[in-house]
Amino acid sequence: MNSATLASLAAYFVVMLAIGLYAWRRSTGDSAGYLLAGRNLPPSVAALSAGASDMSGWLLLGLPGALYATGLVEAWIGIGLFIGALANWVLVAPRLREQTERIGNALTIPQFLANRFPERGTALRVTSAIIIVAFFTVYTAAGLVGGGKLFETAFAGILPNTGLSDYMLGIVITAGIVLAYTMVGGFLAVSLTDFVQGLIMMGALVIMPLVVMFGPGGEAGGSVVAVPQEGFLDLTYGLTAIGFISAVTWGLGYFGQPHIIVRFMAINRVENVRRAAAFGMGWMGIALLGSIGLGIAGRAYAERNGLVVDDPETIFIVLAQLLFHPAVTGFLYAALLAAIMSTISSQLLVSSSSLTEDFYRLFLRRNASEREAVNVSRGAVALVAIAAIVIAADPNSQVLGLVANAWAGFGAAFGPLILLALMWHGKDGTHGTHGTGMTGAGAVAGLVTGAGVVAGWIALGWNAQLPAALGGGPGLYEIVPGFAAAMAAIIVVSKVTRPKPGII
Repeated sequence: MNSATLASLAAYFVVMLAIGLYAWRRSTGDSAGYLLAGRNLPPSVAALSAGASDMSGWLLLGLPGALYATGLVEAWIGIGLFIGALANWVLVAPRLREQTERIGNALTIPQFLANRFPERGTALRVTSAIIIVAFFTVYTAAGLVGGGKLFETAFAGILPNTGLSDYMLGIVITAGIVLAYTMVGGFLAVSLTDFVQGLIMMGALVIMPLVVMFGPGGEAGGSVVAVPQEGFLDLTYGLTAIGFISAVTWGLGYFGQPHIIVRFMAINRVENVRRAAAFGMGWMGIALLGSIGLGIAGRAYAERNGLVVDDPETIFIVLAQLLFHPAVTGFLYAALLAAIMSTISSQLLVSSSSLTEDFYRLFLRRNASEREAVNVSRGAVALVAIAAIVIAADPNSQVLGLVANAWAGFGAAFGPLILLALMWHGKDGTHGTHGTGMTGAGAVAGLVTGAGVVAGWIALGWNAQLPAALGGGPGLYEIVPGFAAAMAAIIVVSKVTRPKPGII
């Protein structure tokens, strides 16, 4: 490993830790500061933080790997995500920012739901928190797998002998750095590091596809059309109706991702949501195009130059080693770590906020001081990280698969609930006060149904292969039945349960 590469990585780690210390001095005195940065994020920071925490190592590992292996048809996932993210900014962001502050000044999504439906407040907080911690532990594990793959591929045989494999040591190092700045600096540290990491990720996704196509060995981009795989550049090649639905419905997940929508709650003013949306969607468009370009161009480069890539999800790492000056390679590795760490830190913080606010303060210490609550949140961050490390220990884990499962779980459990909680009004124009809006019982039914259907669909293997009774063939992405079932459960149960007066 070249010293310039190590220096670039070391500089990146130092910057992340410095941001954590800065945030510790600015906003960790109480729960509102530690968990939501005092609702004072500028729109640009909130937008890039939402984007960086969303995309994770999936953007530089999972999606390019899928395109590398299969072809342009996998781009439908990115298209669905872009449409879903745009809808999220338009439908959810302004309403959630306004309502979470007005209705009880909620610091977490479970708190907002409890304030919104007080007759089922405890059930909503507990159920939401269980789902958040369970699925985020899996989601965090997906990020740690990305860190393990980076160190296993890029630092094989170079890391010190600790008794751990390079893969496992990579997981431990990744988790350690994230824990350091997240535990110390809280939400502000996570958001500021996300902002810096988002810029690094975008830079890498602009640079690498261009160098791969137009640098030495890329034949000025011409080799892209010479990949010896039928339909490689065909956006619809081999695409079935179920495959199309499974790909584009990734976008449904946005409405229910707590680590993303919590950024909406932290924007400094409701009026700035539109500016944040413009920043966020511009960043996302560039990043997705770069990721798609990397997968296609990377496969073309490998075919042209006889490059063997055993794991398609490592194509970014392999090309970073081969094509760039060591100092730039270090920057590219930092970009991958940025993608991984930005999401892990957000997920750990949201999980810890639920454990603290929706378990500890709800059942164990209702009168806990602000300092005590912040310290408990820090401990909860560490507990979730340890559980994720255990899940990620399997070196055969696939980033895209783990992300897909967790994304579907959140999208189906929280997506319909958040949309209807914000937008389904009663006859008198209020939210569920007299008869037609959502009720607390409906909210609980949606949470349980969405999460349960997703978990059952995965357990039955129907996301991979449908049974004969359902027509057989390739499986249907579990978010589709989960989202539909949760939406139906909310509407049906809300209509048959009589709402109590006085709900906001």
